[in-house]
Amino acid sequence: MARPFKTQRDPQATPRRPKTDFKKIEVDENAPPAPTQRLHKLLALAGLGSRRDMELLIESGRVTVNGKPAVVGQGVTEHDVVRLDSRPLKLPFEAELPQVLIYHKPEGEIVSQDDPEGRASVFDKLPKIKHGKWIAIGRLDMNTSGLLIFTTSGELANHFMHPRYEVEREYAVRIFGELTEGQMTQLTEGIELEDGPANFDSIRPQGGEGANHWYQVILREGRNREVRRLFEAFQLPVSRLMRVRFGPVNLPPRVKRGTMLKLEQKEVVGLLEWAGLPVPKAPLRQLTQREKDKSTSVFVPKVRKQRVSALDRPPRDEGDRKPFRSNDRPNSASKKPAVNSSKPKRPANRRVRQGSDLSAPAMQKKSDRNRGRG
Repeated sequence: MARPFKTQRDPQATPRRPKTDFKKIEVDENAPPAPTQRLHKLLALAGLGSRRDMELLIESGRVTVNGKPAVVGQGVTEHDVVRLDSRPLKLPFEAELPQVLIYHKPEGEIVSQDDPEGRASVFDKLPKIKHGKWIAIGRLDMNTSGLLIFTTSGELANHFMHPRYEVEREYAVRIFGELTEGQMTQLTEGIELEDGPANFDSIRPQGGEGANHWYQVILREGRNREVRRLFEAFQLPVSRLMRVRFGPVNLPPRVKRGTMLKLEQKEVVGLLEWAGLPVPKAPLRQLTQREKDKSTSVFVPKVRKQRVSALDRPPRDEGDRKPFRSNDRPNSASKKPAVNSSKPKRPANRRVRQGSDLSAPAMQKKSDRNRGRG
């Protein structure tokens, strides 16, 4: 059956659009109001920057809600249209299970996102995430190694770090010298430091060789260089300091120095229950076998460029932005090489191919001569 002839459409003719009769949905006055969430919190969860940066971004007038400039502290619902520089944003209204990452920090790295000296930072190695940002749970100074936890949940990080929760921190300390029984008792009872009294909850000797001795200490606060200052009060310098536990999270032996491990979903749920935080009602996402193997395997992080906050990016001008058209799509087949106006120079010793250079035709085989004959 032959194909029906396809008529050509007149490009100058006005397109015919189907007629639609939209009816406005009636609003139920007795329905409960839609839950609202803070705009700056949702912008921070979307990975645009910190909450403080989002407050400054809203004050600059670059964020609009339903066509009107946003206000700091404004609540929005999932039905509101939020735009940044006239670009619509997809905000994470539904709570998702946070991510938790364990990192065995080596010496020589700082726990800071902004360093004027340009030193190596632990944030340079963190994997990319679509929504949210990584928050370091507690800090370790440059010369301290060991367990460092990252999460995308600010509430979980606050429960670990806030002094009122008194979460235990366990360290392995190597000092140059040895403590006496009286000094160990004094360290557990308390010593007056520059910023107030401090003490260990427990301290136990772990042996050693020569002048170096190891101790296991536990304390419930994380002041700056607190462990080192407690030992230095007895003129015993710390030669090595390593954090091995933070709350219920231990540093696994298979996580070697400079490697990372992502906690499984069930382990993250256990941390939320330990902290007394609400667990998302949505069911856990079913992982593929490849994702399961990847989530339970230790990996070596790669240094990458950190994401810049939306506050540091210059606002986009609508006049400079060209509308996208289908014929503007780049096509490798349609690309033409750039035409060079200058003529290429002809080599002086160029040899012209002659007839003697051509090879003689090969003799035709007998089977080829008889091919096609009856």
